[in-house]
Amino acid sequence: MADEINSYRDLTVWRDGVALAALLYRETKSFPREELYGLTSQIRRAAASVPVNIAEGHGREHTKSFMQGLRVAQGSLKELETHLYLAKEVEILSEERLGVLMAPCESLGKRLRSLIRSLQAKLEREG
Repeated sequence: MADEINSYRDLTVWRDGVALAALLYRETKSFPREELYGLTSQIRRAAASVPVNIAEGHGREHTKSFMQGLRVAQGSLKELETHLYLAKEVEILSEERLGVLMAPCESLGKRLRSLIRSLQAKLEREG
């Protein structure tokens, strides 16, 4: 985390979540039109849900609520990854493109887990 967090917008995980969502909105523009209400919509919704849940949890101003928001964001990230794998299986995404898109998902997932562990340790120290 940054030295001082005054807003969810100061969180690297939130900024990276927004960047990931924007990347996937751009990526899905090339998806087949018949997938507009299928995989395109599902990928966009799951991707947007990641930073939305980070912001919502942070806005509740309690560490436990923030951690819950981060966990929901993790779940959305796993949902997103699954939709991307499905897009590869139905030959909308190439193996190479899947790898390019999965890299930021995996990186963000690691940072979310690290932040949750850090907050959990803080709660345990505060007892």
